[in-house]
Amino acid sequence: MQLGSIEAGGTKFVCAIGNEDYRTLDKVRIPTTTSEETLQRVVDYFKQYPDLKAIGISSFGPLELRHNADNFGYITNTPKPGWQNTDFYGTIKQAFDIPIAWTTDVNGSAYGEYVVSTLFNEKVDSLVYYTIGTGVGAGIVNNGEFMVSLGHPEMGHVYLKRHPEDLDFAGICPYHNDCLEGLVAGPTFEARLGISGQDVPHDHKVWDIMAYYVAQAAIQTTLTIRPDKIVFGGGVVSEWFLDKVRAQFAELLNDYVAVPPLEQYITMPNVKENGSATLGDFAMALKEYNR
Repeated sequence: MQLGSIEAGGTKFVCAIGNEDYRTLDKVRIPTTTSEETLQRVVDYFKQYPDLKAIGISSFGPLELRHNADNFGYITNTPKPGWQNTDFYGTIKQAFDIPIAWTTDVNGSAYGEYVVSTLFNEKVDSLVYYTIGTGVGAGIVNNGEFMVSLGHPEMGHVYLKRHPEDLDFAGICPYHNDCLEGLVAGPTFEARLGISGQDVPHDHKVWDIMAYYVAQAAIQTTLTIRPDKIVFGGGVVSEWFLDKVRAQFAELLNDYVAVPPLEQYITMPNVKENGSATLGDFAMALKEYNR
């Protein structure tokens, strides 16, 4: 069975063909230009596969995910120039009259990690996936379903308690000075230090400051959602950084509630090379096909 994946990002679209075992058979990267040009190239790619049975889409947003909304399937008020109010789902559905799953980029990654965890026989009924890169977002999967009501979660914009050594930093979010994205996204390195994150030494105190903020996000998730697992991906995250996050988390939680061992609870993605969303798209497409 051929399944399609569209991982739609602000700089590139990753389109792939896979099978019911979630194995990637072919993949192409398409630069994100205008909505019309980019979506046409996506359609042209999948037209090469006449046996395609279903497609999973995980996209940058904000998105309209409510099926009863007039603009269901749209990218809505995105800051991405030329993509505001784009009928993404409708364009793909018009070209391919097959089942199509539609969700956010972080939801796609969350679903991929959820599926892989079950394949690894981990006891994971609920999982939260954070990506920390150019921006910060999170997806929630509970018993195989996304948490969506009025809209998808915007967990990158929760407010945080400031680190005492970071009080003078204004933050980079144009909406909230003290939100998670404004304090830990990749561009904060340049804003704080004038250099990119990859050039910041591992022993620089800014990593401890950022670990303090990320640990707060993990605390909030733990105390509100109580997931079985929290996964952190994205360009800012590494195993040594998560060691700092786990240490801060343990101190802040102070044994208030029971959680699994932290190396199993706060983790890097199981799917390597940023492949969580593609695998998640295949799994969502298969689920949509089987409905």
